[in-house]
Amino acid sequence: MKFLLSLALLMGLAACGAGYKGTVGRGASPAFLDDACAILQDRRGYGRAFAATQRKWGVPVHVQMAIIHQESKFVSDARTPFRYALGVIPFGRQSSAYGYSQALDGTWKEYLAEEGRGARRDRIADATDFMGWYMEKSRRELGLPMTDARSHYLAYHDGRTGYRRGTWKRKAWLVDVSARVASRASMYESQLQGCRRLWR
Repeated sequence: MKFLLSLALLMGLAACGAGYKGTVGRGASPAFLDDACAILQDRRGYGRAFAATQRKWGVPVHVQMAIIHQESKFVSDARTPFRYALGVIPFGRQSSAYGYSQALDGTWKEYLAEEGRGARRDRIADATDFMGWYMEKSRRELGLPMTDARSHYLAYHDGRTGYRRGTWKRKAWLVDVSARVASRASMYESQLQGCRRLWR
């Protein structure tokens, strides 16, 4: 009987944390994720961050927004889900990815070392600058145009080495996701023409 009660308690605890990805509290998503202008209106600091990254690294605002949408739904403190032993006992996250850009610990440390400044993954200006830094390396090493949201997302997800080797070609789900990122980038690009004042 005690075993069954303990198991029920563990399952209850697991259910509480299973879906959490930073979607409550200060890290909540903007209200209208399918409207780029509404996102920028809702979060006034976003436009300045996206514009600064576009000026510094050449990554268009709509590409930044589409990738951040896919990675974190604009949740500042987003994390990957927990892994579970025996289906109920949590034993760590699926990866160290954290924040708007879902940067991994190792890649974030590399960025901090190269850029020589303090930064936080849950701060939009730092997260977009990180993305610009990463995508500029992809542009140089892989020849990807900054306007190519699909290819940049694949290199972002699988890493530049994985992209070069074509590991993504064996992942039908990832190919589908990258197509959705490209479609969203195109949608955001059209929408952003109507609210330039929010991101210029």
